[in-house]
Amino acid sequence: MKPIMPCLWFDTNAEEAVNYYVNIFPDSEITQITRNPPGMPNPEGSVLTVSFKLRGEEFLALNGGPMFTFNEAISLYINCKDQGEIDYYWEKLGEGGSEMACGWLKDKYGVAWQIVPDQFMNWIKADDMETSERVLTVMQTMVKFDFARLEEAYRGAA
Repeated sequence: MKPIMPCLWFDTNAEEAVNYYVNIFPDSEITQITRNPPGMPNPEGSVLTVSFKLRGEEFLALNGGPMFTFNEAISLYINCKDQGEIDYYWEKLGEGGSEMACGWLKDKYGVAWQIVPDQFMNWIKADDMETSERVLTVMQTMVKFDFARLEEAYRGAA
């Protein structure tokens, strides 16, 4: 187990959500399911936690009840090698969810995702502010990222 691992708090549908994610991402699997023992608030034997990996990264999902819900204060950031990957994750994770701005969406479980070209951070931390500004200006016009337009802005063609 990694020393730091994100834990996602669900009401009662952690296993359903994890199965959904594992089917979307390559190199992904459920690694362990723990169940509620007697005397817990949720029914005995129901799922308490699901340990899983997405693209080799470890996560934990918890059925913690309705007290907390997801919001955009934390999101999962996906580095995509090309427009095909951006389109794939946007379609799969956006199904039943809602699109936001600047490469963000919320999936049907309320988890916020950023679906971003893997070069994006390099493009916006360019040595000259003019380049960064061009990329960020183009980005602000987008909902789903357009890899080619962002790259053009970086190269000065936009």
